[in-house]
Amino acid sequence: MTTVLAAGDGFVAPELFVDAVREAAPERELTFRTLRTGWPVEPFGPVGEVHEASGTEEELLAALGDARIAVTQMAPFTRRVIEASPDLKLISVCRGGPVNVDISAATKAGVAVSFAPGRNAAAAAEFAVGMILAALRRIPGSDAELKAGNWRGDYYAYDNAGLELDGATAGLVGYGAIGARVARVLRAFGARVLVYDPYTDQAKAAVDGVELVELADLLRSSSVVSLHARLTPETTRLLNADNLALLPQGAALVNTARGGLLDYAPLPELLRSGRLGALALDVYDVEPPPPDWPLHDAPNVITTPHLGGATKQTAHRAAGIVAADVARFLRGERPAHLANPEVLDAGAAS
Repeated sequence: MTTVLAAGDGFVAPELFVDAVREAAPERELTFRTLRTGWPVEPFGPVGEVHEASGTEEELLAALGDARIAVTQMAPFTRRVIEASPDLKLISVCRGGPVNVDISAATKAGVAVSFAPGRNAAAAAEFAVGMILAALRRIPGSDAELKAGNWRGDYYAYDNAGLELDGATAGLVGYGAIGARVARVLRAFGARVLVYDPYTDQAKAAVDGVELVELADLLRSSSVVSLHARLTPETTRLLNADNLALLPQGAALVNTARGGLLDYAPLPELLRSGRLGALALDVYDVEPPPPDWPLHDAPNVITTPHLGGATKQTAHRAAGIVAADVARFLRGERPAHLANPEVLDAGAAS
């Protein structure tokens, strides 16, 4: 009998994990422990040395017991938790990257760590396109004005009118699964799409009908810029005061990827000066933003509370991806999405 901990939360519930693992491995005798952390009602944050985690080390240790496998989204698998769980052999995280796991500690302890790339690509791409349209056409602001009793006919005046995607130049910073989906939609609207991504080659860009350019060229040419890069030391504050000044007057900027990609300090002045015509944000340098955050009262800003991946399909897809890797592990096969493949020699899982 193999014990599995299903450490879910308010988005991917423990029961969703349990059902997905049972469906993926119907032939195995499994017993389940469950834990539900407070996310998303309670914001995630650092726990110990890991980032973007929910819950405490103490409650996770109490739930783990003798579990050999853990499936989770946000639970904090810190060095302390891993070292205190000698029975644990696999942690499967249903996120695009296992940022809530101390990979070094897991590797040292012989614990394989798998993750779920692409789980929210469709949801995040659709949300980004929605934010782009909302920013270009002032949809949330005009809705709020009308509900407040203000008929803003002046929004139809030429100086206040929005922009179409048809014939516009859109710049995408990052061209992974999400960026590529966004590009397809923008091209269907009739936009010319520029891409900055050092890891994408010209051949792929040509097939997809997008143009690979340097970041400075993208910023100079794009009436709307949308961020889709991963956050790494190299991409931290990739967009900053110096290069944001290259944007055409009145450009729109959309960040639905990671707050750390963008330097938020220059944004209020860029909005007030009109260099930025609109700003749409789903992610922030501090989440949630504090009450005195300067962008709360800056003009033409759309803000949402990190909802890009929030669809029911994403939750089911995420649970299914990790459950498939759990089933592989139980059959003695290598999981498909390993963060530390060196832990498992060929045929080592059992």
